[in-house]
Amino acid sequence: MAVEVVVEPQKLGVNIVMKVGDRVRVNQSVVVYHHPEHRGKAFDIKGSEGEIVEVVTQWQGRPVSANFPFLVQFSKKFKAHLRDNELEII
Repeated sequence: MAVEVVVEPQKLGVNIVMKVGDRVRVNQSVVVYHHPEHRGKAFDIKGSEGEIVEVVTQWQGRPVSANFPFLVQFSKKFKAHLRDNELEII
């Protein structure tokens, strides 16, 4: 017997104002260690601009409440998962 659970994104704590395809800017200090030009070293991406490519609300078909639900692509080689309060729509 298969059971399908449908959970609305706003119930998972995801800001539904931002959506895939929106241009965004990082408005808070966020330090990452996986930037391709600064690999392994602390790099602050505050002020960087990118595009939302995914809003994580499901994993393997099951609903999840991701801590960093917005996957933002900044360049061809650099993506990062961020919170909604770290981003602003431009």
